[in-house]
Amino acid sequence: MTSRSPNPLAQYPRRPSLPERAISRRLSVLSTRINVRPTGNTEHELTEEIAEIKRYEDFTTIDWVQDAAQEQLRRRARRKQNAGVFELKGSLGWRRRLEDTYDAGQAWIVVTLVGAAIGLNAGFLNIITEWLSDIKLGYCTTAFYLNENFCCWGDEKGCPEWHRWSSFWPFNYLLYFLFSTIFALTSASLVKAFAPYAAGSGISEIKCIIAGFVMKGFLGFWTLLIKSICLPLAIASGLSVGKEGPSVHYAVCTGNVISRFFGKYKRNASKTREILSACAAAGVAVAFGSPIGGVLFSLEEMSSYFPLKTMWRSYFCALVATAVLAAMNPFWTGQLVMFEVRYDRSWHFFEVIFFIFIGIFGGLYGAFVMKWNLRAQAFRKKYLTKYAVLEATLLAAGTAILCFPNMFLRIDMTESMEILFLECEAGRDYAGLCEAKNRWRMALSLAFATMMRTFLVIISYGCKVPAGIFVPSMAVGASFGRMVGIVVQALHEAFPQARFFAACQPDVPCITPGTYAFLGAAAALSGIMHITVSVVVIMFELTGALTYILPTMIVVGVTKAVSDRFGKGGIADRMIWFNGFPFLDNKEEHTFGVPVSQVMTSEVTSLPSSGFTLRAVEELLAQSKYQGFPVIEDRTSKILLGYIGRTELRYAIDRTKKEGFVASNAKCFFTQPPSTALQTPSIVAPPVTFDAIEDASGQQSVDFSRFIDPTPLSVHPRLPLETVMELFKKMGPRVILVEYRGRLTGLVTVKDCLKYQFKVEAQDTSTHDPTLDLRQEKLWGLMNRGADWLADKVLNVSGGRIKLSGGRGSGFGTPGLNDPRDQLSPILTPSRHDILDGNEDMDTGVELQARS
Repeated sequence: MTSRSPNPLAQYPRRPSLPERAISRRLSVLSTRINVRPTGNTEHELTEEIAEIKRYEDFTTIDWVQDAAQEQLRRRARRKQNAGVFELKGSLGWRRRLEDTYDAGQAWIVVTLVGAAIGLNAGFLNIITEWLSDIKLGYCTTAFYLNENFCCWGDEKGCPEWHRWSSFWPFNYLLYFLFSTIFALTSASLVKAFAPYAAGSGISEIKCIIAGFVMKGFLGFWTLLIKSICLPLAIASGLSVGKEGPSVHYAVCTGNVISRFFGKYKRNASKTREILSACAAAGVAVAFGSPIGGVLFSLEEMSSYFPLKTMWRSYFCALVATAVLAAMNPFWTGQLVMFEVRYDRSWHFFEVIFFIFIGIFGGLYGAFVMKWNLRAQAFRKKYLTKYAVLEATLLAAGTAILCFPNMFLRIDMTESMEILFLECEAGRDYAGLCEAKNRWRMALSLAFATMMRTFLVIISYGCKVPAGIFVPSMAVGASFGRMVGIVVQALHEAFPQARFFAACQPDVPCITPGTYAFLGAAAALSGIMHITVSVVVIMFELTGALTYILPTMIVVGVTKAVSDRFGKGGIADRMIWFNGFPFLDNKEEHTFGVPVSQVMTSEVTSLPSSGFTLRAVEELLAQSKYQGFPVIEDRTSKILLGYIGRTELRYAIDRTKKEGFVASNAKCFFTQPPSTALQTPSIVAPPVTFDAIEDASGQQSVDFSRFIDPTPLSVHPRLPLETVMELFKKMGPRVILVEYRGRLTGLVTVKDCLKYQFKVEAQDTSTHDPTLDLRQEKLWGLMNRGADWLADKVLNVSGGRIKLSGGRGSGFGTPGLNDPRDQLSPILTPSRHDILDGNEDMDTGVELQARS
């Protein structure tokens, strides 16, 4: 492609990574197959073979234009095959008709299987998570495998069958601490040892993958397995992380794994993208019990390309997933989620003032958490990469110590939201929450829970366990909203005759604090994710209350307005920026006022149509990591003739060598040569004896013309940059060539556009704090001194038998794989860009290829 700035990772000694070895092996296997095939291979067969190789490329971008052309080629080949059958037999046989029907219905088969698998997985994870969360507090005497709700079925205030571990409060505190620590240690250790990509939420990476970025192993079977095992452990550990974001990840992993068994999706990335979008919708649907909300979430947040057929398939996949989850009935209540609630009272217009206040809180909460969480992520990536298991374990231990004394932090976050959402007249009163005498004590407890949970979300989200931010944010909003509702209720009872409360009827409860908690949860979720319509629909499907759609819309609208004052994009978009993924957000609008010639790379590594030897082409491939090369007439005229991808060129060379003897100085032609007797990769050369090789080597030629794209996407140098960015967003090409009067003048990639975008934004608003690095160094030094002090104390108390300092450098003594995302850098200034676009010479040392 283009000449690039040196990669910071290239300075380290490099060994061939497993993905590269796998690609080489695959090339050899495919080329070996070619020897036994007839020489008259069709264009469709060549395309299928090249597509099979591309499945093994990591950290590259998909060319959607080329992918769509390949799908059209597949359909054309099938139509010709059917036409041949008609000519021979006059009609299609029943086997051919059945095959055609199966090919046309593969999409519905896949989404049905995927939806059912997602629903089953979600049901089992819900059951396991509830049991692990309750086992920290006690056990069921009738059946140890039952959680508290199932053990005390029908009894809202507990039952004798459910026992606390001890009547001695400090012993229960100790067990709570130990269970939390063990769960986090187990989860982080499994992630580090088997699937580093299972850590985190996964939403930001999935957005990039659906947009065309390739991350081998991120959606593989091992990631699915480890994510499903470790997610309940991470939630039960008490860490301020949620399962809704990871639900999207394991749902998309399920779709990717199942779709690989179908040839239509195995080699076609654009088709697979439709399935992944549908899976993202199903993941949100089972997480919130909201199928329509899941479809809208996929449309609003996840997918950059969402045609009508994808919407319908997403709806069907979400429908199947929620139907299977409802059939499993994991909570034995008929509810799809624990915090589902119903309201039978309406609201009053004077409450809009308090609704607006809650909306303002949601926007401020999102901005505050995103700012400080990104700083925490930068500190984690700089200093704590080697201590991933130790960090997660200590976070869980600290969270257990801080949360156990508070009644709202001690229990699971979904259970906490269920309690805070309920009306006081529903017959369930948790720890005196609805009693008037406890009102101010509860308000203070909720205020403390709000602040503490916010702090824990900032430091916990991003640690190396499966971790989402949806439910923790909703729990923060619910605590704040319930506190506001209690204060408003107290004001009404103190001044019942005030004109402000004139709309309230006498002897009828006027204020419902549970609805404030519900609206606070919606505000916090909207503030952290910057989504609007899907939040309103999700909250409506949770409550089923039509009367509260308008208050929810008001709250979310205010939250959106406040959030936009502090920057565009939610936490997923900020994480894309932080990791340097090549992603152009189609929701953003830019006005740069410059032509593409100011952004393009003029120094282009290109291939002349003739005159290049085979040795020179191989040296070019070995010395560069570009994903493709423009083909020009010659280096002087630079007349653009086409474009050839790196994979196609490597495949063509390997195929040529396997089919016959080719001299290393053989001439390579990238356009149709004048002689028709030249050797092509699809025609075996005449037998050449070893004695005649030297004499004939100067006469041999190789025709690569059938492997180039003669009509690459090209634009004029004066075309506005905004238009070029729209081409990348709407059409999804890997590269756009820039030509003037037929002559190649440069090329532009998504990376080039992002570089210029962040350069302009850095000039407009400089957000880099020069003292941040110094403060991080001081914090790291303080942590080291604290760790040394603790190690010395343990060493002294144990008489030298226990030594902690020796294990710190090894990440809690747990060997395993490294997370490739830890080696990525945020986009800060034009001189420090590290945007991945598939050109990087990266060896992360993580052998994920065999697990994909």
